[in-house]
Amino acid sequence: MSNQQEPKKPKQPRSRRLNLNSKDKWERLLKEIVKEQVPVTVLKDICVNLKDGTTVEVDVEQLLSEGVDPEQLEKIINKKLAQLDMYISDVDFHISVDSVAKTVQPYTDKILKDL
Repeated sequence: MSNQQEPKKPKQPRSRRLNLNSKDKWERLLKEIVKEQVPVTVLKDICVNLKDGTTVEVDVEQLLSEGVDPEQLEKIINKKLAQLDMYISDVDFHISVDSVAKTVQPYTDKILKDL
């Protein structure tokens, strides 16, 4: 028996596929994005916080599921926000992670298919 050991080959890094189907990963990704403009089709809801402490919630997802035209809905929301601007403290746009994933997934699949 020989005490000499063969030199170990350096381990090759294992390639890992990026799993973009995970809702958790999409949520983390969306939190990192600065949202200047968000398409109405990926909104879950909008919370309008008024200066008097009142909160008004607009269930965008529900309105879209009822067949409201996205372009019309966006125009109506923008018009109302502009009209009520003097009463509004801030507006929170809540994004539907599922809608974003459904919209973006085909593009990521196409881009990543050859990796």
